[in-house]
Amino acid sequence: MAIFDREQGHPHPRKEPRWTQPLTPDGLQEAYRDCVDFKRREVWVGGDPEKTLTLCYVEGMVRNERVSDYILRPLAQDETLARAEPERMFAMMKNGALYNLYAQERTTTDQVMSDLAIGSCVIFFPGRSQVLTFFTGTEEKRSIGQPENEPSIKGARDSFVESLRTNTAMVRRRVRVPELRIREHIVGRQTLTPVDVLWMEGVADPDTVERVEARIDAMDIDGIQTTGDLEEYIIDRLDTPFPLVASTQRPDWFCGGLLAGRVGVLCEGQPMGWLLPGTIDQFFKTSQDNTGNWLMATALRLLRWLCMFITLLLPGLYVAAVTFHPEMIPVKLAMSISAAKQEVPFPALFEVLIMLIAFEVLQEAGLRLPGPIGQTVSILGGLVVGSAAVEARIVSPAVLIAVAIAGIAGYTMPSQDFANALRLWRFGLTVLASVGGLLGLVLGVAALVRHLAGLESFGVPYLSPFVTGEQVGGVVRAPLPFEKWRRGVPPERNRRNQK
Repeated sequence: MAIFDREQGHPHPRKEPRWTQPLTPDGLQEAYRDCVDFKRREVWVGGDPEKTLTLCYVEGMVRNERVSDYILRPLAQDETLARAEPERMFAMMKNGALYNLYAQERTTTDQVMSDLAIGSCVIFFPGRSQVLTFFTGTEEKRSIGQPENEPSIKGARDSFVESLRTNTAMVRRRVRVPELRIREHIVGRQTLTPVDVLWMEGVADPDTVERVEARIDAMDIDGIQTTGDLEEYIIDRLDTPFPLVASTQRPDWFCGGLLAGRVGVLCEGQPMGWLLPGTIDQFFKTSQDNTGNWLMATALRLLRWLCMFITLLLPGLYVAAVTFHPEMIPVKLAMSISAAKQEVPFPALFEVLIMLIAFEVLQEAGLRLPGPIGQTVSILGGLVVGSAAVEARIVSPAVLIAVAIAGIAGYTMPSQDFANALRLWRFGLTVLASVGGLLGLVLGVAALVRHLAGLESFGVPYLSPFVTGEQVGGVVRAPLPFEKWRRGVPPERNRRNQK
């Protein structure tokens, strides 16, 4: 079956079944032609050449010791297998004669090819259309380490890795009840990437679970290689820079979201998890909020919200005040700014924009270079560029200070994706302030609020809990013994989380 691209008119090469070769050793070898890592060997059961089986596997995907000890050794040494008739031999191997937890009977080439791709080996029996596959994968993976983007002070220090089963195991160690449901979907015609959907039965909204699974099943792409390959296919809208799903590297934070009634998504090859639906308050909370005193945690949350307004509005406020409303500025400060701007030939908008762009360039350079070099470039580049710009009379010192404060305030955002959205809107609000002063800035803020109010994530308003009457819960972290109810969980679900 071929699906045609409406724009190009070319078929998307999708075949059902995917592999048409017969389920035989020769057919499998034909499917893997020109593949040096595909291996095939004949095995004598019990040393009897009259009973020969064919073993196939992909080198590098299997662990050699497992194949030798758990598959080949029993085949070579088990005399009962050697004396058994073909039908009984097949049944014995399927039901435990070989030392392997995973024994699957396969009848199609598609099933066998999928098993080989995850590290299984396949055994062909003469005269039978069924084969047996045994998982002997290497399970090589990066060791569990500390989360790099979400550092921990008092909490757990493990982070998700690229192995899906390792990630689900870390979740299971924290949430040990069988009500934790994990359902797997295969995405990508070429990569066949496993994507798991996790939720708490009786707590999560079943409609949200169904919508998440429906969107994952609807992904008809070649493969998943980056986080965006998954995120952009499951979110509600693409015309916004604000993240509509929350991502985390921390299993403890991920499990907290599941217990709160959210739906989680884990993907093979991606060292992070996603929590759905995404609301704005999620991007101002951290796992450290629950490890310290509630008063301090509340103060830090308030500080993050304040820094959000500073990084978003400060450059625009400066441009509006200097250009249209100098009466807003105290007299001494206005005289200082005026004296500094006398030798600067550019308008305030140009000064602010050039420093904002320089700030973004330095930040991007610091991210792309190796760690020690990137830090040096960011620090020295900021000092040199800022000092040189002021000495060259390209910008005034006040502009440099305003842009630096706005940039540093943006770093307090726990979510880098949300901080990037604020950086983008900061440019637009600055331009509006240069056109209409405070009126333009207010209109820009109104447009931003309208944009946020129109966003939804799987049917949940993005500005929740502010639009659902739970404003305090979005900012204040109440003492944990008083948090009796799960926020945002439908009334018909289990909302109580403690006695």
